[in-house]
Amino acid sequence: MTDSDLRENFARIRTEVGKAVVGQDAAVTGLLISLLCGGHVLLEGVPGVAKTLLIRTLSQALSLETKRVQFTPDLMPGDVTGSLVYDAKAGEFSFRAGPVFTNILLADEINRTPPKTQSALLEAMEERQVSVDGETRKLPVPFMVAATMNPIEYEGTYTLPEAQLDRFLMKLVMGLPERADEIEVLTRHAAGFNPRDLKGAGVTAVLTAAKLAQAQAAVAKVGASADVLGYAVDLARATRHSPSVKLGVSPRGTTALLAASKAWAWLNGFDAITPDHVQAMALPVLRHRIELRPEAELEGVSADTILRGILQQVQVPI
Repeated sequence: MTDSDLRENFARIRTEVGKAVVGQDAAVTGLLISLLCGGHVLLEGVPGVAKTLLIRTLSQALSLETKRVQFTPDLMPGDVTGSLVYDAKAGEFSFRAGPVFTNILLADEINRTPPKTQSALLEAMEERQVSVDGETRKLPVPFMVAATMNPIEYEGTYTLPEAQLDRFLMKLVMGLPERADEIEVLTRHAAGFNPRDLKGAGVTAVLTAAKLAQAQAAVAKVGASADVLGYAVDLARATRHSPSVKLGVSPRGTTALLAASKAWAWLNGFDAITPDHVQAMALPVLRHRIELRPEAELEGVSADTILRGILQQVQVPI
């Protein structure tokens, strides 16, 4: 299958998602890029903006196994990764796999569970494996964590550990819909749309694991000149020297920016990334990797504000 055919498959995924989710094009793009990079994605937004529905619909459009975990304050690490269970008949312990053993793990409201349980995903997200009782078990391929979270100021939420945040390729912010989009949502519901019945909405699978692997291999071949690589590094280094930033982007963030830029370039039919591709990916890839100083937060400064300023200040290669 040619690159053009593969890109057509990803365009069809957008069409399938659009059967259930109105608007949110940026979030759909971010999820597709994360799939192409083999990365994980974090969706933040107030309740009711279709975060969970978006991920469920995307999963329906893929021929991949999907499992959902509702993160709650009493959720334990073993509830996610799996645990040893005693078999009375056999007289021995056996491993019962947790929901993490799937292709796409929908971690719903991930910041409503304590950091200890959140951290149970660290090994799975980074190493694609789970260690229980000294034994390591590989996760299926592909594997992706698609997590939703509420804004941190909402009651009952916990701050995600920095180490876990850094393992998400992207943090996508889903805002409230425009008036026209909200009217379209009501129009669909008035016509009988049921968000719990995606098959009834006509959402069908259009991409297989084999095609996804082929697309990922094509993305890996997208080139990057020395000047563009230097530009990505300069953007990351600028965050470390900003007076409003306590902790800037790490080298892992720079490699994530490169990977996302290559995927975005490939989706647009480019053989090599340009500064435009890097700029387009800067906010979703870097915003959750920046820790602001307390005084900056009190002044209402956000990570997006810092990054927009840096994009204007750092010299763009010709």
